[in-house]
Amino acid sequence: MADLSGRDLAWLERRRAELFGLMAQVGDFRRGALNVVWRKCGKPNCQCAQPGHRPQYNLTRRAGGKTVNTHLRPGAELEKAEREVAEHQRFLGLVEEVTVVSEAICAARPVTGQAAPPPAEGERGAREGPPDLPRHARL
Repeated sequence: MADLSGRDLAWLERRRAELFGLMAQVGDFRRGALNVVWRKCGKPNCQCAQPGHRPQYNLTRRAGGKTVNTHLRPGAELEKAEREVAEHQRFLGLVEEVTVVSEAICAARPVTGQAAPPPAEGERGAREGPPDLPRHARL
């Protein structure tokens, strides 16, 4: 991550806009990690027991609090998953950089001493919460 100290507010805002532009170009992605697994089922005549058998490729991810493994066939299916997992890593990097730049913008933006403008008529204000939340839980 680049050192943002000493950058002026206008530069930081331009950088954030650039990052949002890059995020808009992110392609299809999926969470998870690709794993190569060498397994033998234990059956003596099975292909997996033969020397030189191919590995099994899995996409491992968390879903609903559980680890889910998806078997991938070598070739086009595996290559597609590799691209999608790499794109997710790219997306996460962009999100991290946007966060750092946005925090620098917050630190660089001067305090005006004025309250935020009231919401337009018909819009919910930021201080209102859903009616089912206790008052102390509303922002």
